[in-house]
Amino acid sequence: MEWLTLPFSFPFMRDAALIGLAISVPAGLLSCFLVLRGWSLMGDAISHAILPGVVLAYVAGLPLIIGAFAAGLGSALMAGWLQENSRVKRDTVLGVVMSGMFGLGVVLYTAIPSDLHLDHILFGNMLGIGPEDLRLAGLISAVVGALVLLKWRDLALVAFDPVQARVSGLRTRWLDYGMLAMISATVVAMLSSVGIILAVALLIAPGAVAFLMTRRLSAMLAVAVAVAAVSTLIGVWSAFWLDSAPAPTIVLVLTAQFILAFLWRNIATRRNVAG
Repeated sequence: MEWLTLPFSFPFMRDAALIGLAISVPAGLLSCFLVLRGWSLMGDAISHAILPGVVLAYVAGLPLIIGAFAAGLGSALMAGWLQENSRVKRDTVLGVVMSGMFGLGVVLYTAIPSDLHLDHILFGNMLGIGPEDLRLAGLISAVVGALVLLKWRDLALVAFDPVQARVSGLRTRWLDYGMLAMISATVVAMLSSVGIILAVALLIAPGAVAFLMTRRLSAMLAVAVAVAAVSTLIGVWSAFWLDSAPAPTIVLVLTAQFILAFLWRNIATRRNVAG
């Protein structure tokens, strides 16, 4: 059994697993609503849009998380405003804003001398995180997790029937803003772990797997968090033996789980039809 526990006997591997488990909670919960609302591109857009905020925060001497959060939330709000005030569809607006902000970030990074490592920002550095990264991820996980569990019924009504949500007196616009803020905060928590490129996988795949495996939202939320957590542990453990980076290995495990869930759902559906 030593082969099973050996990777986690090293402190840097334990820290990688811990920060992965921490971000699994908000990522799993939010992924359900992103999948149900068709907001998958929103997570992608926010994760790419934080790059210029990170660079500008570094230049200004501010904590990188402040610049990342401001850029991510600002870009999401700008995309929403453009979509509401034009005939252009949401996915088109998100594509333009995402590519524009990411391009701006790369230009700023190359134009401004800095000690930032672009590969760590893009792909994360799970094996090099420190205590501050763990504390930040834990804090964001606790806050976002508590908010989602507190408002999950309202968020569900907005996802399934936005018209009924407005008629019922819910402030749907504020719920949307709250969702965007929580997505931005979760992406910030992922900045030092999986990076901004691979963050979108954790914001989509757990909810997609849970959607295929469940029929009730409460079960979907629990399964999505479990999928993200299990994928993190398996990914970090596998990365040790494969001598690979943990973040992309976690994404591969998530992809494998989605394929298995898809096949399982198809087989179950055929059996029900045949029966």
